[in-house]
Amino acid sequence: MKNLLAAMVYTGLALLANPALADMADVAALREGDMKKLVLHEEPRPIPDVGIVDLSDAPKSLSDHAGNWLVVNFWATWCAPCRKEMPTLANLQTAMEGKPVEVVTVATGRNHVPAIRKFFDEIGVDNLPLYRDPQQQLARQMGVMGLPVTVIVNPEGAEVGRLIGDAHWDSESALAILNRLAGEGS
Repeated sequence: MKNLLAAMVYTGLALLANPALADMADVAALREGDMKKLVLHEEPRPIPDVGIVDLSDAPKSLSDHAGNWLVVNFWATWCAPCRKEMPTLANLQTAMEGKPVEVVTVATGRNHVPAIRKFFDEIGVDNLPLYRDPQQQLARQMGVMGLPVTVIVNPEGAEVGRLIGDAHWDSESALAILNRLAGEGS
C-alpha cells in the first residue's frame, strides 16, 4: 500500500513538474467522434525542415509558421475524402482567427496549380494557404503514406499528434482540442 501511495504521489508530481504532459493528458480526454482517430504522441517528434512551394512556386517551409500551433493537412486533388474534409478545415481556420493556431494545406504529389485552384473553387474554400510538395519530399520524410493525413505541430515546430483519414475539423471536439493546445479554455 505504501508503495502504491508513493507511486501515485510521484506520478502526480511528475505531471505537475511537466505541464506539457499534463496538458496532453487533458487534450486526450477531449477526443470524441472523428477526433478519437487523433493519435497524440508521448513526446514531441521533430519534423524535417523540407522546402515546399506556394502556387507561384515561391519557396515556403512549415518553419515559416513557427510560434503557432499548426494543423498541417496533406491532401491531393484526386482524393475524395479530402474534398469532404477541406471545408471543415476552412471552418476551423475561421474559428481560430486571432488565436495562435493556423491551418496549413500541403498538396502532395502531382497536383497541378490549375487543378488545385479548381478544387478550391468547387468547394468554395478561399481562406487557407495553398502549398505544394510536388516531389513528396516533406510527405515522405514525415511518413505520410496515404491521404488525407493531418499533423498537429507545436509552436516549436515538433509534431505532437497525427490523424490519418478524414475528420470533421470544425467539430466541438476538434475546436476544444485546439483551443486547449492554444492555451484557451480549461
